[in-house]
Amino acid sequence: MNGFLQIVRRDLHLAMRQGMDSLMVVAFFVIAVVLFPFGVGPESNILARIAPGVIWVAALLSSMLSLERLFQADYEDGSLELLALQPVALEITVMAKVTVHWLTTGLPLIVAAPLLAVLMNLPDDGFVPLMIALALGTPALSLIGAIGAALILGSRRGGILLSLLVLPLYIPVLIFGVSAVDAVIGGFSARPQLLILSGLLVAALPLCPWAGAAAVRQGIE
Repeated sequence: MNGFLQIVRRDLHLAMRQGMDSLMVVAFFVIAVVLFPFGVGPESNILARIAPGVIWVAALLSSMLSLERLFQADYEDGSLELLALQPVALEITVMAKVTVHWLTTGLPLIVAAPLLAVLMNLPDDGFVPLMIALALGTPALSLIGAIGAALILGSRRGGILLSLLVLPLYIPVLIFGVSAVDAVIGGFSARPQLLILSGLLVAALPLCPWAGAAAVRQGIE
């Protein structure tokens, strides 16, 4: 746990020194959602209908913006090899980096989501399930993305390859995240969808750091 906290503090400090990365993620999220009213028109009923899907797709794409740099910066300056040689298990290192990625990317997206939901005319009863779904879904996105970020270490055109690897795996999170909000708006319970999102997160917590660590080992060999 001490090694985990040290890596989290180190990466948070580096992220704060490069604060523009987090700001760009939030700015992309806001701009992507704001463009939809201009594209589909200001009709409130249409915006309310597409609001959950628009917010979730924008959040998904925004979380991918910083995934390429999850391990790449440490890989380029040799720090990743030193982290792998530490007595701390590499899976713990991967989990610490995922935690920092969520704190600097996923959490700001959750904070910005209610304002964009108001812009998209989301019904009042959809706010709570939207926030809960994002709170469950964004950590899963970071965990799944860590596998793709580890697999592209040392490759050219890594951003394109990362998108091809990760986007298909994001689809279940997207489907159940959107359907949780749609269910409440339609007068049904969101409990089944939220339980499935919780199950995806619980499954990703042990599996993704293990798979990510294996990919990192292969990348630095």
